[in-house]
Amino acid sequence: MKPKGVLVVGSITADVTAFSRRLPRRGETILGDDVTLVLGGKGANQAVAAARGGAPTWLVGCVGKDPFSEIVLAGLHSYGVASTEIRTVDNRTGVAHIRVDASGENDIVITPLANSDLSIDMVDESIRAVRDRASVLLLQLEIRTEVACHAAEAGAHAGLTVVLDPAPAQSLPDRVWPYIAVVTPNESEATALTGVEVVDLESAERAAAWFLDRGVRHALITLGAAGALSVTPEQKRHFPAYPVNPVDTTAAGDAFTGSLGAALAGGLDTATAIRRGMAAGALATTRPGASPSLPDREAVDELINLHAIVGGAAQ
Repeated sequence: MKPKGVLVVGSITADVTAFSRRLPRRGETILGDDVTLVLGGKGANQAVAAARGGAPTWLVGCVGKDPFSEIVLAGLHSYGVASTEIRTVDNRTGVAHIRVDASGENDIVITPLANSDLSIDMVDESIRAVRDRASVLLLQLEIRTEVACHAAEAGAHAGLTVVLDPAPAQSLPDRVWPYIAVVTPNESEATALTGVEVVDLESAERAAAWFLDRGVRHALITLGAAGALSVTPEQKRHFPAYPVNPVDTTAAGDAFTGSLGAALAGGLDTATAIRRGMAAGALATTRPGASPSLPDREAVDELINLHAIVGGAAQ
């Protein structure tokens, strides 16, 4: 039987989020409405999303020797993410400073710190440790590029389906792309990586072709309220978005990729996995914060079923 677990290689941060009616202009100080301190980092967020999506999930990453490490490790444990592959290093735990305005838009400054200590040897050890229990490997780019690229290659050689969320967007060597089974950029990331300005479905298709030309088997470009475009060598398909009222878009992409990974590991077909990822991403925008906004499997089921009922009634 194919393993149903998800292995995530990526960043772990303590997220300090300030909420205000608007974002300050350069040099300006404004009064905020609230502040939170929670588990974050794209690696941790995707691990939580995968675990909440029902998959046994392991996270490969690093934390420091400071009070923030206690916060993030407790958060991971509370969501059911296995911490056996997390190393404590002689550094400080990574921190993300997030600002969110009343419309739900945000900007983020990430200080990697301990995340920079994640090494190729650590990744190899963790892949060996869980390869018989996992079938999907999730990657992002908040760790050192050479470590992420090696994880893609090592994961593919170990028989794992490698899913890359290329955020924050940065150039990768051409040799890494053939190891990527699925790439999940949003519009801005696809634009930065491919040079194609993604503004609609037509331009998204051109950007997707850039990834396929370099050996990626499936380009899945998320387009916010416009849904997502799935392109493989065999077909292209547009998936409409699930309508919600957004509060905070932080971690929506992580919810999408983590839930997608859990569904693929669970043996669901690609179209169903994409819908589950999109539902999770939509739900994540309806609550403030990163990890606290990530929905569980039951909430995703409810939104998908509700949409199916409404869509059926409208026909």
